[in-house]
Amino acid sequence: MAKLYRILTGTDDAAFCHKITKALNDGWDLHGSPTVSFNTKDNRTICAQAVTKDVVAPYNPDISLSEQ
Repeated sequence: MAKLYRILTGTDDAAFCHKITKALNDGWDLHGSPTVSFNTKDNRTICAQAVTKDVVAPYNPDISLSEQ
């Protein structure tokens, strides 16, 4: 068994919330608290949330994390 890790990032908007919601519905679990930063150049808030997932396969560095 392997534990996969991803960090999802995006502008603080509905699309980012949908990205997290999709990951949760695809079997990923939240890992830690979200992080928020403000980009003054683009005048937008950026969010990041780490997620993890246990899979029944040995770890392989060639695995596509976005397709799990």
